[in-house]
Amino acid sequence: MKIEIITPDDKIYEGDIKSIRVPGSKGSFQVLKDHAPIVSTLDPGMIYIVDNAGNEIKYKISGGVIEVKMNKIILLAESVLETS
Repeated sequence: MKIEIITPDDKIYEGDIKSIRVPGSKGSFQVLKDHAPIVSTLDPGMIYIVDNAGNEIKYKISGGVIEVKMNKIILLAESVLETS
């Protein structure tokens, strides 16, 4: 899957990943390959990315929106802090 994490100021991350776990407004959820299309608002919290090499990357976000469509993920965040 391809992902882009974007804030109003910068592109934070772009690359191929195996999975992402996000703090959805109705509860945390994980996105894996071939996930059904979805658009969801995100609450403040942690996002966890597993890249294709198996490394976990963590970011703290202050809220935002995620769109998943045809193995492409766009995450628009108000602000992001890398924690790993």
